[in-house]
Amino acid sequence: MTTAASATTASAGGAPVADARALGLAHYAARGVLEHVLARHGITFRQQIALRAAVTADAPQSPDDLVAQVRTSLKADPADIRTALDELLAGRLLVTDGTRLRATDAGRELLAAVGAETAPVSARIWGGIPAEDLAAAGRVLTTVTERANAELATLTG
Repeated sequence: MTTAASATTASAGGAPVADARALGLAHYAARGVLEHVLARHGITFRQQIALRAAVTADAPQSPDDLVAQVRTSLKADPADIRTALDELLAGRLLVTDGTRLRATDAGRELLAAVGAETAPVSARIWGGIPAEDLAAAGRVLTTVTERANAELATLTG
């Protein structure tokens, strides 16, 4: 007898079917790898996301702009994001530039070091997956993200 739970875990051919649980498990496995590397550098996942937002910005951002950008990515409490920004300022990975925040050379170097350390791990994780599978997964994940963001907007709006 096929139950609803077992029907979502395998296709007719026995291959696993993407669902919320599979997505969550993949996310937390990959995040666990990244957080292990980040911990060696004394930075948290939230701090890394905020620092990356500052580093990749075309110009220094206001604290509110960085909070909004990080919140869009992480769906985190703005107060927690502000705490992460304060920690990055205290660690001199961000500095104030008038009313704006910008990454320091140390912040850029930290992200480069984390990237260099995670690159070979990422290559092992993603390597060998056929391009057409990655493209299909990308399309599905984009759709899921758009739908989940719309649902969240309905719930919080």
